[in-house]
Amino acid sequence: MNSVKPNYARPLDIKNGRVDMSHGSGGRAMAQLISELFAAEFDNKFLAQGNDGALLPAANGRLVMATDSHVVSPLFFAGGDIGCLSVHGTINDVAVMGATPLYLSASFILEEGYPLADLKRIVESMAQAAREAGVHIVTGDTKVVEQGKGDGVFITTTGVGVVRDGVHLSGDLARPGDKILLSGTIGDHGMAILSQREGLTFSAPIVSDTTALHGLIETMLDSGVKLRVLRDPTRGGLATTLNEIAKQSGVGMMLHESAIVVNQPVEAACEFLGLDPLYVANEGKLIAICAPEDAQRLLEAMRAHPLAAQASIIGEVLDDAHGFVQMTTRLGGRRVVDWLAGEQLPRIC
Repeated sequence: MNSVKPNYARPLDIKNGRVDMSHGSGGRAMAQLISELFAAEFDNKFLAQGNDGALLPAANGRLVMATDSHVVSPLFFAGGDIGCLSVHGTINDVAVMGATPLYLSASFILEEGYPLADLKRIVESMAQAAREAGVHIVTGDTKVVEQGKGDGVFITTTGVGVVRDGVHLSGDLARPGDKILLSGTIGDHGMAILSQREGLTFSAPIVSDTTALHGLIETMLDSGVKLRVLRDPTRGGLATTLNEIAKQSGVGMMLHESAIVVNQPVEAACEFLGLDPLYVANEGKLIAICAPEDAQRLLEAMRAHPLAAQASIIGEVLDDAHGFVQMTTRLGGRRVVDWLAGEQLPRIC
């Protein structure tokens, strides 16, 4: 994303204009789109270098890099849009590795005919999310596809962060006896997307939980507990994410349904649609696995942060070579919480 600012006879018509093929041609129209829309909103000293890549200062520590593509439909939804989601999603992937996110790149695939006014809303949302997170968008790319061959806007973001000394988090570090904590309610993001997509209304609105989690994670790391694993349960939800960790670590897990909180509108929507909230995506929650002796201290540290006021200990890690994730139900029974089979909710992130 080159941020050089040449002079143009006329500024972009943001109010009435639309993306056309020339905006991805590499010529004057593309330079104007980048200069007057992307670079104007993402403005920072690294992007202002105006080169094909950003020259960044040397980082002191181990680097973490993550990338995420966003194809959510609809592009705007209760609680957010594809813009802030693309920032939050990648920041969180970096942060759950124990890293402080520093920089993002952003790659856009735009569909011919997409309104420039809507594109501006998305870019403004990205810029605000990055500013609030203290992260710079330093480079990027823009491509345009013919009308009918895209779906408005697709965004891929890549993030880079630095891990503090003494921190090592990985999905293969869970040990029998460890406790499993969850930072809050589940299913909010996925059901916000689906209810809006299907035109469903409920007695109380369902709002996406999309947010950046690195501040919460810094609080957790500062508590001094023996953290083993952090993960954000996005696609596939809580159930699929825990199965991934169980497989990586070669352990089993026992969850307790009574400790897993689901907002009433989300629970009602899931019942109406025949969905299990355990498999519904989240974009502002995290799973933490820690040594058993540290669980209560970690819980208190999480609950002291506004993003985890409803945190709870939802289960424990078991010695199980089969790697089964199970759950005790509210009725006193027990069931296997298996991997998600198929695609329950497409296009939710």
